Amino acid sequence: MAGFEELLRAPADHLLQLIYRASTECRRDAADRRAREMARVLNLSLGQLTCAVGFNARIHELPDVVNLLGFEDHGALTQLRNRYFTHDVYTRLGIKNILALYTHIAGNPELEQILQNLLQPRLETIESIIEVTVNPLIIERYKKEIRALYGSGLAHPPFAETRLQQAPSGFRALLSEVMLIVENRIIPVGDIFFRDDILPAEKRRLIERGLVPRALVEARLEHPDLAPREQRMLAEQLRLMAHGERPTGAA
Repeated sequence: MAGFEELLRAPADHLLQLIYRASTECRRDAADRRAREMARVLNLSLGQLTCAVGFNARIHELPDVVNLLGFEDHGALTQLRNRYFTHDVYTRLGIKNILALYTHIAGNPELEQILQNLLQPRLETIESIIEVTVNPLIIERYKKEIRALYGSGLAHPPFAETRLQQAPSGFRALLSEVMLIVENRIIPVGDIFFRDDILPAEKRRLIERGLVPRALVEARLEHPDLAPREQRMLAEQLRLMAHGERPTGAA
C-alpha cells in the first residue's frame, strides 16, 4: 500500500490511481467516514492521509480524489489538513512525516505560502505542550523540526522576525534559534548582535561559534546603555579572543 511520502509526492495520475485502488478495499458500511476508512486501508492515521494528500502539489487538479476520500470539496479537505497540521504534536503526524513535508514544500512557492500561514499556530501549540509536560521526546523532535525549517529555507525573514519578537527567550535558547537564524543567513549577524532583546547567552554562543567579528564585539561594548550582564560577557569574550581562546570571526 502507498505510504505517506508516496501520496505526498505522487503525480496527479498516480495519486488518483492510489486513492481509487484503496477505495475499492474500503468497507461498504463506511461511506459516512470514508477518509478514516481509507486511512485504515492504507495503514495511515487520518492526519497522515489528509496532510499527505492535502499538501500534494496536484490536489487542486483532482476533485475525484477529494470525493473518493469522502470530502464535499477541496475546502473541506484543506480545513481538516490544517487542523491536523496546526494541532497535532507528533502523534498522528510523526516527526518523519513533518520533515518529509518540509522537504517536499521547500521550493514550491504556492505550498510555501500556505505553510507560512500555518507555522506560527503549529509552533505555539507545540510550545504550549512543552511548557506543561517538559517531555524530553517532544523537545528533541521539536529541535529537529526547527532545524529543518531553517535549514530548508522555509523560515523566511518575516517568520524569523516574528520568532525573535514573540517566541519566549527560553525557547529561543533551548532551540539555539538565534544561531540557526544567523548560520542560515536569514538576518545579518550585525543586526542580531545589536538587539537589546537578544540574551547575552545567545550572543555568547554566536561569538563562540566564530560568527561575530571582533570589531563588532568591540562596537557593541561601547554602547552607552549596555546592560551590566551583557557588558561583563562581552568583556570576557574579548579577553578570550585576545588570548586565542575564542575565534575572532569573519572580518
